[in-house]
Amino acid sequence: MANKITLNLQIACTNLYGIPNKKIFQKWIKKIFFLYNKKIELTIRIVDIQEMLYLNWYYAGKKHPTNVLSFPFKTPLKGILSSLLGDIVICKQIIEYESKQYNISSIMHWAHMIIHGSLHLLGYDHILNKDAELMHQMELNIMQKFGYHNYYFFN
Repeated sequence: MANKITLNLQIACTNLYGIPNKKIFQKWIKKIFFLYNKKIELTIRIVDIQEMLYLNWYYAGKKHPTNVLSFPFKTPLKGILSSLLGDIVICKQIIEYESKQYNISSIMHWAHMIIHGSLHLLGYDHILNKDAELMHQMELNIMQKFGYHNYYFFN
C-alpha cells in the first residue's frame, strides 16, 4: 500500500516572498514519510514572528520566538485511530534570519525545518544528548536524500 499524504498548508504571513510553494512542501513530506506505510494528514503553518513568539510562550513557556514548533496529534480516547500526525509551525522571519546568519541556502533551511518538525511529530526529540545525536543523524540522512549534501547543522 502506498502512503497517501494530505497536506494542509497554511500561510499566515504578511510577506509571502521566499516561501516555498505547496508542491515543494509535498515533495519533502513524501520523501520524509516514504517508508511510513500509512495514510498521513498533517498541517504546515507558516507564521510571522509575532505568532511564533506567542506560540512558543503559550506552549513551551519560552519568552522568545523559535524557528519551528511541532504539535503531535494525540487522540482524546484510547483505541481511536487517526491518520492525523499533527501540525508543524515555522517562522518565516527566523528561517530568513538564520539562513543569512549561518550563510546557508534558504531552501535547504526550509527543508531542514520540515524534516525536524516531522521527526518531532513521529516522537523524536533532542532533550537528551543521545536522542539529539540520533535525531541529528536522521536529519542529515534525509537532507542527503533531498540532494542537500553540504548542509551544516547549527543547532
